[in-house]
Amino acid sequence: MSTLVVYVDRSGDIGRDGPVIGWEAVQALVTDFGLEDPEDSRVNCLLETLHVARELRDSGESAFVAVISGGGESIKSDREIARQTDQLVEEYDLGSAIIVTDSAGDERLIPIIESRIRVDAVDRVVVRQSHDIQSTYYLLKQFLGDEELRGTVLVPIGAALLAFPMLLLLADNVAVALSAIAGVIGLFLLYKGLGVDDVVSTLPVRIRDAFYSGQVSLVTYVVGVGLALIGVFAGGIGAAGTTGGDLLVILRFLFDSVPWFATAALAAATGRLIDELLAEEGVSSALMNLPFGVVAVGLVIRGFSGYFLERAGVFDPFVVPAFEFGPVAVEGFVVSIWGRLAFYVAAGVFVSLVGVVFTSRMTEREQPIKELPE
Repeated sequence: MSTLVVYVDRSGDIGRDGPVIGWEAVQALVTDFGLEDPEDSRVNCLLETLHVARELRDSGESAFVAVISGGGESIKSDREIARQTDQLVEEYDLGSAIIVTDSAGDERLIPIIESRIRVDAVDRVVVRQSHDIQSTYYLLKQFLGDEELRGTVLVPIGAALLAFPMLLLLADNVAVALSAIAGVIGLFLLYKGLGVDDVVSTLPVRIRDAFYSGQVSLVTYVVGVGLALIGVFAGGIGAAGTTGGDLLVILRFLFDSVPWFATAALAAATGRLIDELLAEEGVSSALMNLPFGVVAVGLVIRGFSGYFLERAGVFDPFVVPAFEFGPVAVEGFVVSIWGRLAFYVAAGVFVSLVGVVFTSRMTEREQPIKELPE
């Protein structure tokens, strides 16, 4: 049995009427194509086919040389390749094949040939002088064929190139235009890199599933968003009436908005906790401790922001008014700045410890009782 050394040219017309068979016929093609166009890559492929066949014969194997061609890039062309391969397999005693190609497009025909005869090797011919150029070409072709990569890379570049002249006309300042484009591209990269697009794409489905399953967390999330918006509004009002620098404005915004933010997070966490309890699949200790952690962090942030604001003179010292409760009478007094900070920090630590104790107790109850050995 012989080894078929075949050059496959899908888009050419070398063997449109049938395969070119034999050493002399292929050698004649080399002369014809070389005289017609010395830079044609098919000349190198034909020479490589003869070179591989000669190496096989020198090693003592029986080699059979052939060239098959489809005559174009279409389904008809692929079927012509299949027909010529069937003709070679039927007429000659062939045991295996070595395929010679010069492009990635021709390599797509390998499964067609492999379904008719065993393929031992594929020899891709790349002209040495144009190796880098041809490799870069096929890399770019593969890149442009990938829809996801194309949308991720080419879309922002194209949008930036379109937006730059428009921003330059509107702002009349190169620095402003470049800064705006850089900011938008940065947001887009963060949007893709952090996976926000995946969350956004699955958000409608998750909301629909939450509606159908009757989850409590859906309502508490909406409540949380509303409370957070109130926090932004309250913090903005407080910050607008504060003077003395940007730092004090930020601290005043935190002081007024943190209670609302903490309440919003507490509402969302409570709804998630209720859903887990109703599911009867066990609640993780982290989720159980989340509401306590949210309250504790809110108390600590409010305490420190209030401390700095009082040191800056934005707030007056906190005064406890006099009051009577039955036989107990307390005279009014002024809470020092350190006392106020210590109260908030101690309250935050206390709430956090309560959360740890509560979580540990609930976790112990959920653990199954182990049977003692007899």
